[in-house]
Amino acid sequence: MRPRAYRFKYCHRFAQRRAGERALRPREGRLRARRGRTMAPLWDVVRERLAQRWSPVQVARSLRADFADRPEHWVSHETIYQAIYFQARGGMREELARQVALRSGRAVRKPQSRVAAAGRGAKPWIRDLNISTRPAEVTDRAVPGHWEGDLIIGARGTSAIITLVERATRYVMLGALPDSRVSEQVVDVLTALMGRLPAELRKTLTWDQGAEMARHARFTLATDCKVYFCDPHSPWQRGSNENTNGLLRQYFPRSSTDFRTISQDELDAVARELNGRPRQTLDWSNPAKELNKYLVATTA
Repeated sequence: MRPRAYRFKYCHRFAQRRAGERALRPREGRLRARRGRTMAPLWDVVRERLAQRWSPVQVARSLRADFADRPEHWVSHETIYQAIYFQARGGMREELARQVALRSGRAVRKPQSRVAAAGRGAKPWIRDLNISTRPAEVTDRAVPGHWEGDLIIGARGTSAIITLVERATRYVMLGALPDSRVSEQVVDVLTALMGRLPAELRKTLTWDQGAEMARHARFTLATDCKVYFCDPHSPWQRGSNENTNGLLRQYFPRSSTDFRTISQDELDAVARELNGRPRQTLDWSNPAKELNKYLVATTA
């Protein structure tokens, strides 16, 4: 059988023109407007959430939750990115660049020195409180009340604050250290932070092996919250806290922040913003809602 002859000869120029015509979008986008017009009204809602340092993915998911019965208010995160790039003003582009850049501000990975750390002396405050002795219920994150904590340091290592993250709900609390980060000061601030919580939410606290927790016995006596210590060079054992510390660098860059000038009220305001962000690990709920669900369930 003879092969059937093509009726028309292929022309790449004609094909490219047709493809370009099909790619045109005759309608306005849900966020972008046609050239010369103002942005769509939904953009004001999106911009407000971006200003709270939400990622485009978090914004897109929150719109689906907040406008569940209004699909015309649903947009993808890619649509939000395109709307940001569409802006003629450069400020939003710079803001976006800060969001997607490395939170540490480094362009390359910082090597860890295992040899130098190997010779450090013993830490008597750890004793038999290694993370391996922590209750099994902490690992599965099924029950709230188990916390991870750390310090984040300001510019030139001259200041610090306390960061606490609840493992099940990712709820954040921050504590100011205006005077110093010696163990007595850290324990006093930790005790005050835990005093904000009911007793059933003060089960355990996991920390690294820093000397700021040398007086942890006093903290446990005051709060009935037992402290456990991670293995050396194992930040993943406090993964939720490490992630939160990265988010906090959006607010407090290490190169320029003096935490001694930041009040407890200001830290509480930042914590409220973080606790109001939708989180993928919470099925796009937020930490404040999840913690409140638990509190309502225990008091009902």
